[in-house]
Amino acid sequence: MFAITAARFSPDDPLAGLELGDRPDPEPLGGWEVVRVRAAALNHHDLWTLRGVGIREDRLPVVLGCDAAGVTADGREVVVHAVVAGDDGTGPETPDASFSILSERFDGTHAELVAVPARNLLDKPRGLSFAEAACLPTAWLTAYRMLFTQAGIKPGDRVLVQGAGGGVATAAIVLGRAAGLRVYVTSRDEAKRERAVALGARAAFEPGARLPERVEAVLETVGEATWSHSLRALEAGGAVVVAGATTGPNPPADLSRVFFRQLRVVGSTMGTRGELAGLMRLLDNAAEKPLVDSTFALPDGRDAYARLADGEQFGKIVLTVD
Repeated sequence: MFAITAARFSPDDPLAGLELGDRPDPEPLGGWEVVRVRAAALNHHDLWTLRGVGIREDRLPVVLGCDAAGVTADGREVVVHAVVAGDDGTGPETPDASFSILSERFDGTHAELVAVPARNLLDKPRGLSFAEAACLPTAWLTAYRMLFTQAGIKPGDRVLVQGAGGGVATAAIVLGRAAGLRVYVTSRDEAKRERAVALGARAAFEPGARLPERVEAVLETVGEATWSHSLRALEAGGAVVVAGATTGPNPPADLSRVFFRQLRVVGSTMGTRGELAGLMRLLDNAAEKPLVDSTFALPDGRDAYARLADGEQFGKIVLTVD
């Protein structure tokens, strides 16, 4: 099969570790199935893997990719839940220290074929294309869990999303619109701010700008560059939900603000199979679809990775397989 592989780590030039070419077909474990991939989305997780973050060198080479939609051997159209629980996919489905994500312990989805636990397969929504469905298992599931599980957001609540343009941020805007939230966003890029408003955000601001009102929750994936603003934006008792730190993981804690205003800092990673099913129901009920920035044929994967590394995308970058 053709696949995109992390062959070596390169912290300063992650694309230098990419290899594209033939790999052995997957050999599924007991209770696993092989899916013929029709579309697979890219995530920053793929770049972190190429940099050597979150994976040991003895795991290399590994097929990259967390997200996929495809077809099983019996013709079932499916979305792949990327979280593998335990050593063989049979552990508890709630994310905990024993879970891994496809492309960490097991080969990922940027290939013509991928093997996954059978319970990780959900029926693809009929209203979504394969490319749209492939956007859901990481960024969109992460945004869904951040909003509705970890932050406990309710219709009418106010949310700040830091860093418009990325997959989690665009997902949060669309999900917020579908759930009746007031969503504010930030971005350094004026064009991305305009697109965020067109997508459903109440308003968009430059990073650090004063909001018209405080919010019940902040979705934080940027890290050091936006942390102080995230804390200042919260109303008393509010929550900042953290699922990433692309600009650095060690901002000033500002503990006096945290305890005086009784703020909550909540970590969030991926989501459960049940939450993925809930996400798909919400999109179906609201007649919403994931935003696809661009698509690339699998053999053109290096170009797709270059676009992700440049950070110019708005929505998800997706690989397609004929």
